[in-house]
Amino acid sequence: MSQARGTPGPISSRRAGTGRREEIVRAAARTFARDGYAAVGMRDVAEAVGIRGASLYHHFASKEEILYAICLTVTEEPNELNLPLLDAPGTPAQRMSALVRAHLEHLHRRRVEHLVGLHELASLTPRHRAVVDDHRRYYQRRVRDVVVAGMRTGEFDVPDARLAAFAMCDALNGISNWFHDDGELDLEAVVVGYVDLVVGRMLGAARTAGG
Repeated sequence: MSQARGTPGPISSRRAGTGRREEIVRAAARTFARDGYAAVGMRDVAEAVGIRGASLYHHFASKEEILYAICLTVTEEPNELNLPLLDAPGTPAQRMSALVRAHLEHLHRRRVEHLVGLHELASLTPRHRAVVDDHRRYYQRRVRDVVVAGMRTGEFDVPDARLAAFAMCDALNGISNWFHDDGELDLEAVVVGYVDLVVGRMLGAARTAGG
């Protein structure tokens, strides 16, 4: 839950973590992705997990709470796992490259959850939607701050840090729509290519380095 609007605090205990809640979230995401959120009931989720309905209600009070947990895995979770890389030692380009790798690896793990959260966001309550939006904005703002730092050191060559951060996040998130691990490209090849594309080309690190 956010400490203040737009400044998320420590990761919420309500986000799916380990054990049965994680199992429920993953199974629900697959079911929502296949059948559509509106068409799925709590009984369907319970059957997908292989538990009784009463056991499901022990973990989540409603279907919307499950959707909220799904959305947090792709908004709040990256804030906790990825953003510390932006505070690590190194140049802005090095830190941004590390973030790109972590972002893509996380999206690969959470591809189904990301697609469900993207398509079903409007089904959240206004309160839950505000929290999810806050986490997303915070992530984008932290990315923008590193873009600004790179512009100041001369590593990045972009006219507008805010637009560059939006474009970068959109480009990274887009792999959920096409990367399926089908053998044509492996994840490592995608990561290496995107580091070059996003940091080297989009942010201009290659140009400023003379590459």
